[in-house]
Amino acid sequence: MAIMNSNSSLFVMVVVCLISSVFCQDLCYNHYDDTCKDFEEIVAGKVREWFIKDKTIAASLIRLHFHDCSVRGCDGSILLDYPGSERRANASRTLRGFDVIDDIKKALEEKCPKIVSCADILTAAARDATLLLKGPFWSNEYGRKDGRISIAQEAEELPNGHEDVTSLIEFYQSKGLSMLDLVVLSGAHTIGRSSCATIKDRLNSYHETGKPGVTIDPKYLNYLRRKCKNETQYVDLDADTPYTFDNKYYTNLEQNMGLLYTDQVLYSDHRTSEYVATFADDKDTFQYMFSSSMIKLGSILGDSEDDGEIRLECSSVNSGY
Repeated sequence: MAIMNSNSSLFVMVVVCLISSVFCQDLCYNHYDDTCKDFEEIVAGKVREWFIKDKTIAASLIRLHFHDCSVRGCDGSILLDYPGSERRANASRTLRGFDVIDDIKKALEEKCPKIVSCADILTAAARDATLLLKGPFWSNEYGRKDGRISIAQEAEELPNGHEDVTSLIEFYQSKGLSMLDLVVLSGAHTIGRSSCATIKDRLNSYHETGKPGVTIDPKYLNYLRRKCKNETQYVDLDADTPYTFDNKYYTNLEQNMGLLYTDQVLYSDHRTSEYVATFADDKDTFQYMFSSSMIKLGSILGDSEDDGEIRLECSSVNSGY
């Protein structure tokens, strides 16, 4: 085997550096290695602190990340709090976890001020929340900027639990995500809760409209009707293991125990039913694919009309804008 001389070694190092700079123009795995090396450790520690106090916060952080990335890309725009922002939209009124992100941001500003974006915090927190529920690990790339634009009407365009599969596929494709990503990311409903108000129409229309996907297991239906006597109540999206990130969501669909209409139609529609069956049979495949789809979701960058900033507070743009 030939041994490279010093000039060859230098050439290789230069090439590697050039390649790294090309691939790190947007997002990088090592973005904070030199500027805030404890970033991920701080985020994970804070998420764990909040999780110990309230296990439901984990699902809320994952949902918050999805809502952020699904509007203007992963730019922290969901965190901005002023009249007319995404956060004030009707579609956002049940979102939680804002105080967790603020707590993490405060800790990071003390450790490495003006370095870490709120969008990156939210991305890391969603991954760490998944881990706490026995879900998969994935490596995040970082370097997102915080957007300065947040419009409530754009948040109202997100799926609300009543869409058919065609509408869901079209929405996901508009974000650069596939039909497979739709089924995989819907699997996050193996944890979390929904308000009874969201499923009111589904419970009332059982076996009355003949609409595909309306069917609910009779025992499950009776349980839901007892649980949802008040629309302000909440019910677990997964009736069996609501605090474990497993594949029970998909086996529930096969038993007609999907809580939301948008859940159950994934099993009744021929375009998505095979994916549901695959993940119901194989937990490991689901968790592997969930990691992959979450990486794709987190890679949706902000709108080019807003070059972004590093917000000092996640709920407001920096002064001078």
